[in-house]
Amino acid sequence: MLIDPSVAELLPQLLVLLPLAFAAGLFDAAVGGGGLILVPGLFAVLPRELPAMLMGTNKFAAVMGTAAATWRYTRQVRLDWPILLPSAGAAFCGSYLGALAIHWLPRDAVRPLVVLLLALMLLYTWRKPAFGGVDAGRALTRRDLVVGLVIGAVIGFYDGFFGPGTGSFLIFLFIRFFHFDFLRASASAKVVNLATNLAALTFFLPAKLVIFGLAVPMAIANIAGAQIGSRLALKGGSAWIRKLFLALALALLAKLVWDTVRG
Repeated sequence: MLIDPSVAELLPQLLVLLPLAFAAGLFDAAVGGGGLILVPGLFAVLPRELPAMLMGTNKFAAVMGTAAATWRYTRQVRLDWPILLPSAGAAFCGSYLGALAIHWLPRDAVRPLVVLLLALMLLYTWRKPAFGGVDAGRALTRRDLVVGLVIGAVIGFYDGFFGPGTGSFLIFLFIRFFHFDFLRASASAKVVNLATNLAALTFFLPAKLVIFGLAVPMAIANIAGAQIGSRLALKGGSAWIRKLFLALALALLAKLVWDTVRG
């Protein structure tokens, strides 16, 4: 097990993982899905390490990139904090409960349902070119607050329990229920996703399931990628994010279908 190894021992792994962490931060800042890049890389580079250790290391790096992207978005995109903060709080609690539920529920049991939901989400977005193209800019209501709490709790639980596609689901739901455009939905999703990542770290850090010799350099690379990714998203706007969103949803769907068939 890799615990407090020297920098020299970690250099070969870092040569592979740092570019992956950068790419994960860049992609995740725009539409989510950074885990699709970094998690398989960690498992490939460290095949003998405990899966929980690799997931903790990934979360440590990812939360830094998500925080950096959130900070940039909050400076340039109008966010509805009265909705987002309660939603993020519900997501934090849901994510922690989801992580605990892994001990009692089979994770693979939810995979077919996730595949179905992703397929429906992808089909809905593709068939509606105007979906997420324009922000309605309407005032949010008390009903929206309740919907935000439900979205946060459910997606938070999903992220803690299973995880793949959390950012995509958040973006889709924010557009569907709050009528945001893709840019505003992506920025809002970062706030909630930051809460779910922090909740996961409240489990991984006390359990000492983080390889800091890898996690800290990866976090720096992830932050750098997130800065560029969020800048590109802000510059390209909703049309560019929509294309990335469809590409990510398709890639995630293909991966989950393959995992289901192979499993």
